[in-house]
Amino acid sequence: MIEIELKVRVDALDLIRERLTRKNAQSLGRIHEHDLYYNAPHRDFGRTDEAMRVRYTNDHAVITYKGAKLQSYGLKAREELNTAVESGEVFEQILVRLGFTRTTEVNKWRENYRLGNAAISLDTVDELGTFVEIEIVTEEDSKTATDEIDRIAKEIGVSGEPILTSYLELLLVKRSEVRS
Repeated sequence: MIEIELKVRVDALDLIRERLTRKNAQSLGRIHEHDLYYNAPHRDFGRTDEAMRVRYTNDHAVITYKGAKLQSYGLKAREELNTAVESGEVFEQILVRLGFTRTTEVNKWRENYRLGNAAISLDTVDELGTFVEIEIVTEEDSKTATDEIDRIAKEIGVSGEPILTSYLELLLVKRSEVRS
């Protein structure tokens, strides 16, 4: 599966939330996501542009592998594999036993919406601010997905420079600037 996403930093979420409501977007609720990122012992994910994450939300944990970003889509696109696990803590112990090291964590509050085949997230990320993500998961036609994302962004008033980096990357850059 290929995840194609538009991520934009926004000043506030209220107007976008109102527009989603007017478009009858399905609200899927608000959750806290606590993401713990790991680096592999056999290659540096920072260099290969991959990510390994354990995400804790409410009452469950999901493991995610993200492949390197794909440049041919115009927006942020990459392979993403997810699976739920019975115990995130046990999976973290397995990673450590295999030589993986925890690199950082990202905390965010996310309001999830569904509009057609698009997932829309209104995110408030600790240390970074507020963002909107519009995402479509596809196996084939990236042009159709990209066009749909652009159409939805215009309809709900999301504009600005697309952010092609992850929250993890944004946070690592911000923290390194603070240390400098």
